[in-house]
This record gives sequence, structure tokens and C-alpha cells, in this order.
Amino acid sequence: MRDLYPGYDVLSKRATPSWNRQTREVIGRRLAIDPEQHLFFDEAEWETLKAICGRIVPQSTRALPIPVAAIVDQKIHESRLDGFRDARLPSMGEAWRRGLAALDQETRSKHGRRFHEIEASEQDDLLRAMEKGELTHSTWQGMPSNFFFKQRVADDIVRAYYMHPTAWNEIGWGGPASPRGYVRMDFDRRDPWEAAEATPGREAEALRENRRVGRGIFKEPHRPPDDPHTPRARYGTRPTSSAPAHGRRCASTRRTKRSISRSSARARVVAL
Repeated sequence: MRDLYPGYDVLSKRATPSWNRQTREVIGRRLAIDPEQHLFFDEAEWETLKAICGRIVPQSTRALPIPVAAIVDQKIHESRLDGFRDARLPSMGEAWRRGLAALDQETRSKHGRRFHEIEASEQDDLLRAMEKGELTHSTWQGMPSNFFFKQRVADDIVRAYYMHPTAWNEIGWGGPASPRGYVRMDFDRRDPWEAAEATPGREAEALRENRRVGRGIFKEPHRPPDDPHTPRARYGTRPTSSAPAHGRRCASTRRTKRSISRSSARARVVAL
């Protein structure tokens, strides 16, 4: 995969004003997760979960993979719920136990082995069948396999992946906006402490910018000249074709901008 943000390491912000003590503590706990620790799942469930994670977010080429399975296990063990639940699914922990057992049983029926023991292509075929709702073994106990895939497997695993700083480097995200916040909210705008994307022809410039960000040296980023024929977002509001994008700011817009900036600066970290 092409590195879109060369030279960027979100952890270089650890000692800068971009993160406060609470932010550093939360991220520190995520970095300290043992990839083999599992407090909720038993050994058989753990083997199946790790195999599923390896197909949803493959990391075979990464020297230090994100501990996705351990993050999922920790979420369930600590009962960090979503705040809602589809009535067609049981509770989070019960859905995972039932789904993993059913997937293993489906694999035994089709291949005579457990899910983590079959080839990657065969695992993918079973996960696609799960996504389509085509897995209907009695061990599902009435739980629709497609709902389990979409609302537990895909959602929990992808969220676990992108809550880790390693994934933030891939997408150029600066982490929780506390206490600095994000100020430039228009289209094509970037705060000086954010990563620069290596668009074609600007790879070397992006590398220099990201190394500067890592050193905590901030300056106004490059902004391409405005195209007078292209509507641009101004002050957090999407332009419309019937109204000019340029013009004087009204007092209410200035107040809104200041309010958003102050609110961002006061934000405190919560679990993503």
C-alpha cells in the first residue's frame, strides 16, 4: 500500500500542545495492550477471532501488527457497549460467543476442520457467505449471520483497528483534538499541526512538512490558489450554486467560528 503521509508519526505529538495529559494516558493504554491477552474469550474462541481479524484487516506485512483481536476482547471484557443494540441480536458478548461457535461449526461441516485451520481463500468464502446471510446452521440459534457480520464482526473489528495510533498514521489523522482542536474547517484546508498528504508530484514536499510537524514546528501550510469558477466552503458552511462563496463574513458567522474553536480547545478525550 502506498504511503500517503510519508514521514508522519502521530506519536511525535506526544509532548506537544496537540495532546494533553488525558490524551497521552488514553493513547498510552492502547499502546500497552498485549496482542495475546484475552480475558473474555476462551482459547478456542480466541483462535477463531484472531483468524477473522486477519481476514477483515490483514496485516501480514506489518512488523508490529495492531492488536485488533485483543482490543475487541478488551471492549467486551470491560462491557464498553455501543449505546444501542439491534433487537435481532443478543447482547454483545453473547452474540460473539454464539457467532464464533457457529462459524467454527459451519467450517467443520464444509471442510472438516476449524476456521483458523483452513486456507485464507476458504475463510474469505465463509465470511462472504456470512455477510450475505447464507450461513444457517442450527448453532446460530436463530441469530441472522448477516446481522452478526455487519453489526459485530465488521463494526467491532474495524473500530478496533482505527482506534490505534498505527492506523492513524495511515490516514494522516492527528489523534483526539484535545486540547488544541482543529481550526481550519473549510474544504482543502489543513492546520499546521496536521499531516500533509503526498499528492502526485508533491511527495517530497509532504515528506518535509510531516517531518516538520513531527518536530513540533508549526507554520501556515501551503494552500493552492482559489479557482474563481469553483464554489468553496467558507467558515464551515457548504457553498451553494445560487449564492456566491466569497463575500464579507456576517457577525453571526464570526461568533460561530470562535465558539467552535473554543469548544474544540476545551474538548476532553473519551474512548473512540
